[in-house]
Amino acid sequence: MTTVRLPLFPLNSVLFPGLVLPLNIFEERYRAMMRELLKSGEDEPRRFAVVAIRDGWEVAPTAPGLPDQTTLPERGPAAGFGADPIQAFHRVGCVADAATIREREDGSFEVLATGTARVRLLSVDASGPYLVAELEELAEDAGDGAGALAEGVLRAFRNYQKRLAGARERSLAAPPELPDEPSVVSYLVAAAAVLDIPAKQRLLQAPDTATRLAEELKLLRAETAVIRHLPSLPAVDLTRAPTSPN
Repeated sequence: MTTVRLPLFPLNSVLFPGLVLPLNIFEERYRAMMRELLKSGEDEPRRFAVVAIRDGWEVAPTAPGLPDQTTLPERGPAAGFGADPIQAFHRVGCVADAATIREREDGSFEVLATGTARVRLLSVDASGPYLVAELEELAEDAGDGAGALAEGVLRAFRNYQKRLAGARERSLAAPPELPDEPSVVSYLVAAAAVLDIPAKQRLLQAPDTATRLAEELKLLRAETAVIRHLPSLPAVDLTRAPTSPN
């Protein structure tokens, strides 16, 4: 088992390998993390781990007793995650490599990172200025029939996009060239589909690519059927990546 120790960044979203993650960082615990990452050389990876929050707050409560103004805000690396923070997180996450870390005049940071590899959360250390995790690196196995499944998922995804564009009364722009490597397809579709966090988390932690693709095929067909019967469903742009306000 290969393990690695990295700074831990919990979010109310799921990061997949290959996907871009923009971050707007203003909390002191995450500012400290970025200042530490900036100490790395220009040619060294600036890596941290992202896990989805199961139970807790992405941004620490600033006044939990409102309207009681005498209540002190919650502080510290585990603020918002309880006495045993590992219990607040999903156990499979993704390593992020920060290609850009820009510090603003007010001390906050603008970060652009990319997911690189899946990891399993083994333990969480809250003794420093920010959370640090012991992580097990997870291999990406193809599984049986991943290639054929990827073709089916791509067809279903294009149909899903058309239905979603129609529900939003928009014309679908010329689709970009989509990849054909099964694992890349599986992560791209998992990130782009309008699904809740538990569904995305299940896709991230699938035991192999074929299992993830098979689940995506079911989800895409089900979501497409729903959109067909309820054409006024609200949805987000598939190409728009949310910026975390942490």
